[in-house]
Amino acid sequence: AIHPGYGFLAENPDFVEACEKAGITFIGPGTRPIQLMGNKIQARKFARELGIPITDGITGNPKQLLKNAHTIPFPILVKAAAGGGGKGMRIVHKLDDLEEVLEATSREAKNYFGDGSIYIEQYIEEPRHIEFQVIGDNFGNVVHLFERECTIQRRYQKIIEESPSPTLSEKTRKEMGDAAVAIAREVGYNSAGTVEFLVDKNLRFYFLEMNTRIQVEHPVTEMVTGTDLIREQISVAAGNKLSLNQKELKQNGHAIECRIYAEDPENDFMPSPGNMTFYRQPEGENIRIDSGIEKAVIIHSFFDPMISKLVVWSETRKEAIDNSIGALKDYVIHGIRTNISYLTEVLQHKAFITNQISTKFCDEHSKELLQAIRKTHKQIPGGLPVLMMTLHALNSSQFSRTGNIWEQIGYWRHQIVLSFTDNEKTTAVSLVHRNGKMYAFMIGKKEYRITLMDADMHSIQVNFNGKSYTAYLSADNKGIHYLTVDGATFKYKRDDILDSSEVAASAGGSDNGNNLFAPMPGKVIKINVQEGEEVKRGTILLVVEAMKMENNIVAANDSIVEKVNVAEGEMVDTDKQLVLLGNMKK
Repeated sequence: AIHPGYGFLAENPDFVEACEKAGITFIGPGTRPIQLMGNKIQARKFARELGIPITDGITGNPKQLLKNAHTIPFPILVKAAAGGGGKGMRIVHKLDDLEEVLEATSREAKNYFGDGSIYIEQYIEEPRHIEFQVIGDNFGNVVHLFERECTIQRRYQKIIEESPSPTLSEKTRKEMGDAAVAIAREVGYNSAGTVEFLVDKNLRFYFLEMNTRIQVEHPVTEMVTGTDLIREQISVAAGNKLSLNQKELKQNGHAIECRIYAEDPENDFMPSPGNMTFYRQPEGENIRIDSGIEKAVIIHSFFDPMISKLVVWSETRKEAIDNSIGALKDYVIHGIRTNISYLTEVLQHKAFITNQISTKFCDEHSKELLQAIRKTHKQIPGGLPVLMMTLHALNSSQFSRTGNIWEQIGYWRHQIVLSFTDNEKTTAVSLVHRNGKMYAFMIGKKEYRITLMDADMHSIQVNFNGKSYTAYLSADNKGIHYLTVDGATFKYKRDDILDSSEVAASAGGSDNGNNLFAPMPGKVIKINVQEGEEVKRGTILLVVEAMKMENNIVAANDSIVEKVNVAEGEMVDTDKQLVLLGNMKK
């Protein structure tokens, strides 16, 4: 038997048929529901025929869509017919932008799903995204295991899911559950799947799509229903009847899932591949981590940037929020950018706590969320990060595994001074005196006293101003040192340690943006310009695909294309010059 997980093969009917021909049991639905629900245009028609509400929409080729778009009020959504997982979907606010978006969405759909078909649908203002977990067997039995609220999204992809939804009334919950079961039963569904809906501010719901596979966020449902969905899937695939009864299914407590991504929220959620230098997962009762890694690894640019799923269960929603925040602050990853701090600030935001949200939450609150991340760093007592880093370095001989005699002896030499640089600001820390576990340091003209409680290779515990702090530390081979304390991560260059290699110069820094490099390793999928062509500021010169996302490389100024150094389909790294631009002739 084969369990396809939630990757592309899970919704590929050709793969299902290949398994059947090979005599292999496919742990998932049959080809009919995959084919029917896999085409969003057909799925919408199917739901409408069952009397389930759908949004207004238009189908056709890009020219037809462009011609008829005026029949639906803007803003509108352009979506891939075979899409899913937030891919192949773009919002358009005005008709002038539609042609370019139709082309880009069709290209993305062809690239990810092998089908460039697209359609247009009405955009619901202030929508919520709420989905129902369903499961069926081969005997016509279908049940739902209630809902998951997935409204918190960025780039149309979910980053926080919770159950029960704090939005639904019991009446709406029952109506949506009945609709989900009706769709699954009518299509002959015989495995675990998800029926997704949009819900407006008046609690009117509209069928969105059905995902004919287990979802990334299925642990949320498992934790509030006490059901092992994967075990039930396997049992059904083995020919057994469902062991679940709708009347006996109940929601117990509250669960929240946070998706941990290798991405930079301060750079428009740009994926952040690279080498981890440290990885530490939170542990505790009712904390679940679904991840393929247990230690620091290389995050490649060829895959989706999701690292793991952090799921927390508690008796109430408030407790689940508080415990999720605590777990996130205890989740430490060094060497790459992640969204951990961003998720923490979302959970702490008043609008989330009071459930005053829509799928536009991340866009509407972007500025204050990023400011809150920076504020978190400022809440750490001044000087504490470099003091902890210095103290850890001075005691490294206790846990160092190196054969270097000087590191074994430690830093106990005359006039010890360590220097740290952060964003071009250099801080010198000098040891004044030591009394047992208590150390006195000078930073500038101010003296700080700190007591060492415990330390090992990657952590240190201290007492500072009467309060206990624990920090986690690591370093890369370029002389960059990381320290995380109370959920805030600091990055410093140790000026007393030579780099093993120089950090590559950033693209376009001293030449007014005329040298254009890839933002990350990836594949050139489209080139829009030719050598000698004049381009305006903001022109999309080419498109680089990395970590399942298209990145537009644009002209920073009015320029002339002097040299195109890549070809479509070429793999490029961050040190590869893509395009050389020249100044416009006057």
